[in-house]
Amino acid sequence: MTIENTTSPAVVRTRFAPSPTGYLHLGGARTALYSWAYAKHATKHHANDSAFILRIEDTDVERSTPAAVQAILDGMAWLGLSADEGPFYQMQHMPRYRAVIADMLAAGTAYHCYSSAAQVEAMRETARAKGDKPKYDGTWRPDVGKVLPQPPQGVHPVVRFKNPASGVVSWDDMVKGNITIANAELDDFIIARALTDEAAQAGEIVGVPTYNFCVVVDDWDMRITHVIRGDDHVNNTPRQINVLQALGATLPKYGHLPMILGPDGEKLSKRHGAVSVMQYDTLGYLPQALLNYLARLGWSHGDTELLSMDELVSWFDGSNLSKSAAQWDPKKLNWVNAQYIKQAPVQQLLDWLHQHRTMQATPQLEAAIGLMRDRAETLVQLADLVAVFNAAPAMDDALIAQHVTSNTTVLASFAAALSHLPEWDKVSIAGAIASTLAAQGLKMPQLAIPVRVAVFGTTQTLGVDAMLAVLGKTQTLARLKCA
Repeated sequence: MTIENTTSPAVVRTRFAPSPTGYLHLGGARTALYSWAYAKHATKHHANDSAFILRIEDTDVERSTPAAVQAILDGMAWLGLSADEGPFYQMQHMPRYRAVIADMLAAGTAYHCYSSAAQVEAMRETARAKGDKPKYDGTWRPDVGKVLPQPPQGVHPVVRFKNPASGVVSWDDMVKGNITIANAELDDFIIARALTDEAAQAGEIVGVPTYNFCVVVDDWDMRITHVIRGDDHVNNTPRQINVLQALGATLPKYGHLPMILGPDGEKLSKRHGAVSVMQYDTLGYLPQALLNYLARLGWSHGDTELLSMDELVSWFDGSNLSKSAAQWDPKKLNWVNAQYIKQAPVQQLLDWLHQHRTMQATPQLEAAIGLMRDRAETLVQLADLVAVFNAAPAMDDALIAQHVTSNTTVLASFAAALSHLPEWDKVSIAGAIASTLAAQGLKMPQLAIPVRVAVFGTTQTLGVDAMLAVLGKTQTLARLKCA
């Protein structure tokens, strides 16, 4: 049986549903971006109430933490991927899940199973020994004409979904194309864990629902039309489709994104830079640049490399998604980031410098950004480049001895020429350099290198005239005097 999406193609409701067991990572950020862009594309082109929904899947109580929830929210906010609805939290919907399971038990699409975990594992081992699919053998499955065992005393059962015994599940994946899986390959998976004694005494009739079931109910209740997620969920999809069918729910269209690989072709890990999205802020990447890079990491629009979020929304119609795994390329990310640094509003760069390096916004710092931004791939690099305009650099004694101590007369002559300038600009400073070279009988490096060391603490900078023009007359003369 092939599943067709019965929702109007104009209405798109997507969701990003992370589990708060860690930070928002790069793969999750790409999934969120594609889901966000697809919903925004529908709104832009069809003028309807399409929506991007944020859902926190926090049913793994032992591993979910408030800190991880906040890390996800912070990452989404930094990227600018604001949700139209949510965030919603699964743990707040437990009564709803339990009510649906009770209805399924009554309808015969779910059943109680008293087999212990050890017994189920023994069933799987027996199947493996026979060369069969290792799965639950259906001991407690209530099939027609079957006599079930007597429930053991004092055992709280789990609840299993009664998966169709025959036929196939087939769907047209947005990324991978048609995928077909035989129902015989699927297990009657657990949709509710066994009650604890305490919960039973409190009057609960169904234990804690499982992830695969909660996802289905949420997608149904939230009227999700398109599920875009990583291809590690492909095996979950036929199970979820069968449950949705059992509930009589409208089925979403699915798209499973290939994973992101490191530069070495291995699964992306911390050693490749697979850290929290927020770490990229600390490392000096602009959110717009990271979004641009992630957008192209599994999707394309012709040969376009740099695109705004408005352009992504206009073009992202669900086509041109790559079927192959994407490869993380730090050099390409740095190139993209450099292009965005060149174009970014100065205030955004100033804000980062203030937040991460406690630099105060001044006209001088703004001018330094304008001078240096084309040389930086990250904001960390930019901060290092403009630091000499923000405060006098630490001096290297060896450089001072080599270039400054023996050139005090030359530096004093240059300082005198600068002090008499009526205007402080690049042209005037270049004139002072020329007059000093002529008066002292020097070539350019014989003046420029001592000036660079005395004022900026290094032998290499951009043109001395441009650097001093930005530094300002007061600071320049003060540093030359100290030298």
